[in-house]
Amino acid sequence: MKRARVAYAGAIHDAAPHAGGLQLADGRIVAEQDVVWLPPFDVGTIIALGLNYADHAKELSFGTQEEPLVFLKGPGSLLGHRGQTRRPKGVRFMHYECELAVVIGRSARRVTRADAMRHVAGYTVANDYAIRDYLENWYRPNLRVKNRDGATVLGPWLVDAAAVPDPHALELRAYVNGQLKQRGNTRDFVFDIPALIEYLSGFMTLGPGDVILTGTPEGVVNVDEGDEVVCEIEGIGRLVNTIVGDAVFGRA
Repeated sequence: MKRARVAYAGAIHDAAPHAGGLQLADGRIVAEQDVVWLPPFDVGTIIALGLNYADHAKELSFGTQEEPLVFLKGPGSLLGHRGQTRRPKGVRFMHYECELAVVIGRSARRVTRADAMRHVAGYTVANDYAIRDYLENWYRPNLRVKNRDGATVLGPWLVDAAAVPDPHALELRAYVNGQLKQRGNTRDFVFDIPALIEYLSGFMTLGPGDVILTGTPEGVVNVDEGDEVVCEIEGIGRLVNTIVGDAVFGRA
């Protein structure tokens, strides 16, 4: 089952795919371009993983991690499908990060690896932008890199966990203006989903709506104002986003 959340006619609606576009929870059929797409669930804590693919860690010249590299993101960073992400003036290198997002469905505290997947409600696609100019260092991302307004795109669908037989065998692809730039597979996680849930729930309680961004493979390239970025994960969805300049946000 796939479901979305959209704004339409002054209200927020749950929606599902339909041959004619989208079917709202009240039965109305609307065109995809006539709605504002929101993250497809009520998002709680946003937990992001860095360097969770061996090839990406190698790309950035890092060795094997002893434990996950984790950081948190604020709610203002979130954006929905077909949204616009700002590239600040003067930035030299801003890149996308196509990621599988794991959505927690029920409270998880001190969960064992064996029980971890029972706490997963479903999955969505994430595109978590970063500006390398602002990194304090490659290992510990700082706030200006990973908590930018509108720089974490989620959607378009929340796919039920039961509809994804193996989340550790999903191909990821990212396209810039129609050209394939990034390709990877979740089988190459450094820390898989059960390991992440066991690790995180060992020191913090995970709740419904919390989301784990599981990291990105190698292949990130610079994106510029006007670029369209598409992130795809097989069986999960196709997330579209556009890069815009300061003027759209009323900034000099």
